[in-house]
Amino acid sequence: MTEVNFGEWTPDQPNLNAGCADALNVIPTAKGYRPLPSLTDLSTAADARLRGIFPAKQSDGVVKIFAGDGTKLYLFATADSGLDSVSKSGNYSLNADEPWRFVQFGNIIIAASNSQILQSYTLGSSSLFADVSGAPTAKYIAVVRDFVMTANTSTSNQQVVWSGIGDSTSWAASATTQADSQTIYGLGAITGLVGGEFATILCEDGIVRGTYAGSPLVFQFDAVETARGCAIPGSVAAIGSNTIYWSGDGFYIFDGATSKPIGTEKVDRYFSDDLSVADIDRCSAAIDPINKLYVLAYSNGLGGEQPNKLMIYNYSLGRWARGELDTDLVAPIFTAGYTMDQLDTLNSSLDALGTSLDSPLFKGGQFAFAGSSDSKIGTFTGASLTGVIETGEQALPDGQRIMINAVTPLVTGSPTTTVQVLTRNRQQDNETTSAAASVNADGWAPVRANGRFHRVRLNVSGVWTNAQGVDVQVQSAGRR
Repeated sequence: MTEVNFGEWTPDQPNLNAGCADALNVIPTAKGYRPLPSLTDLSTAADARLRGIFPAKQSDGVVKIFAGDGTKLYLFATADSGLDSVSKSGNYSLNADEPWRFVQFGNIIIAASNSQILQSYTLGSSSLFADVSGAPTAKYIAVVRDFVMTANTSTSNQQVVWSGIGDSTSWAASATTQADSQTIYGLGAITGLVGGEFATILCEDGIVRGTYAGSPLVFQFDAVETARGCAIPGSVAAIGSNTIYWSGDGFYIFDGATSKPIGTEKVDRYFSDDLSVADIDRCSAAIDPINKLYVLAYSNGLGGEQPNKLMIYNYSLGRWARGELDTDLVAPIFTAGYTMDQLDTLNSSLDALGTSLDSPLFKGGQFAFAGSSDSKIGTFTGASLTGVIETGEQALPDGQRIMINAVTPLVTGSPTTTVQVLTRNRQQDNETTSAAASVNADGWAPVRANGRFHRVRLNVSGVWTNAQGVDVQVQSAGRR
């Protein structure tokens, strides 16, 4: 038997001697891959496609989940899993692919979109969102130190505007409140904004760092990255002070001073070729800190404009995988918590919930990685998607042909697994794929493949925990 481990998925490289030729619907681990859960409904449907999801915590620890579509803002109701409208009187009218972006500033939730004045909702007292008088209309919003900062406003797509210090209702420029604005020249339109101790302002042709300096300057803006900017606003997601984004020539992570490539000669060409450029406004990205993942949802155009693909990056290991499922967006949330009676609002049958009762999903205040489909909030806590994992292509030296007649998957758990072998005699030949063979009671699948170059594909479904590789039984088939 010859053991072949699943290495790193690098689709930009040739399959020959690669670590892993495919890693579909899985999450990268240090030694292999584990399953990617499916999306299971958390809420009932909104009136239309959701364009933003945001979790908030009150001072007493109670979790509130907000969402928005093209005309309304919603608050998730645990009692009936409904999305109750908390829109201002008259609702809203967003443009075709315009998203909502949210921040929490103390006990105030602020929602931004590029066609609506900032919307504000005070936890514990508000019943509806309301206009923030004097505030800008802006695409991007973040909390930077003690300020609410916006960017790409209706005044200029290069403008940054921030509130008074410690006051999200104060927007008139003032030396006393420190509210002010700044135009970022020479780097194109602003395409992203990340808050924290400093502001990361992503532009089409560079990245600017905004550092609090106090009166009278308030913020100092420095163009710290001019070699590249952010080409897809929805690709931006932050891990602490680090920001991951797509620049047009690849994936990068920005640490506040410089950008480091994370997809070069790994996935950059694959993603660029697969992406539907016409649908980039539907892209969304989010961080799953529990699994240490950056996840980007995008469309390849084959199923329409709705995102149907995921790029999955384990930022702790520096390894990639991919997913295939329909989701309008991805977002992190905190769970609102359920009683046993309230579980009926998700499904009348506990057996049909789609998520284990032991899941943290049903405990209030627990993190969950979320998405949306069919106008509903969903969480990635359902049954495992069917994973497809392929070894890199292997060849024996001296032109020797080999026969593969058995494959033992090295997969833990209780999976349902089938095995296929992809074979060719020359690198310029198309591969021949064997019929899918089921794993027998002894743990191996009978296959038959004769050639010089081989790779093994596992199709893994059911309940499993980790796929490390395969054991392959081979014998010499002579020379040719």
